[in-house]
Amino acid sequence: MKDFPGTPGTALGLALRMSQFVFAAGSIASMATTPSFFNFTAFCYLIASMGLQVIWSFVLALLDAYALVKKKVLHNAVLVSLFVVGDWVTATLSLAAASSSAGITVLYFQDLGRCHFGEECQKYQISVAFAFLSWVPISISSLIMLWLLAAG
Repeated sequence: MKDFPGTPGTALGLALRMSQFVFAAGSIASMATTPSFFNFTAFCYLIASMGLQVIWSFVLALLDAYALVKKKVLHNAVLVSLFVVGDWVTATLSLAAASSSAGITVLYFQDLGRCHFGEECQKYQISVAFAFLSWVPISISSLIMLWLLAAG
C-alpha cells in the first residue's frame, strides 16, 4: 500500500482525526447544555451520532499517535478495511444527523418563528454548525481510506 498524506500513522491523518474529535465534541457540548434538546428526535440523533464519532475519532487518533511515535506503518489490509467501513459508517451517520438537525433548526426556529428560547436557539445552531464542520474531515478521511484500500 502506498504512503501518502492523510493515511493512518501520518501527521495529517492525526490532524484529521483530532479535528473530527474536537468538532464532534463541540457539537455535543453545545447541544447538551440546552435544557430541552431531548424534545426533538433529530437533536437526540445528533447527540448519539456525534458520540459515536467522538469515540471512533479518539481511538483512531490514539492509533495514529502511537504509529507516529513508534514509526510504525498501519497499512495492513484488514486494518485498512476496518478503517474504511468505520469511516464510511460514521460519515454517513454524521451527515444524516447534521442534516436532520439543520432541517429542524430551520423549520422550527426560522420558518415557523417559534424561537422564543433566545440563547438556546443559538446553541442549537452552533451545535449543527459543529456537526457539519466535523463531517468535513470525516469525509476526507473516508475518501483517503477508500483510496488507500484501492491502491493496495
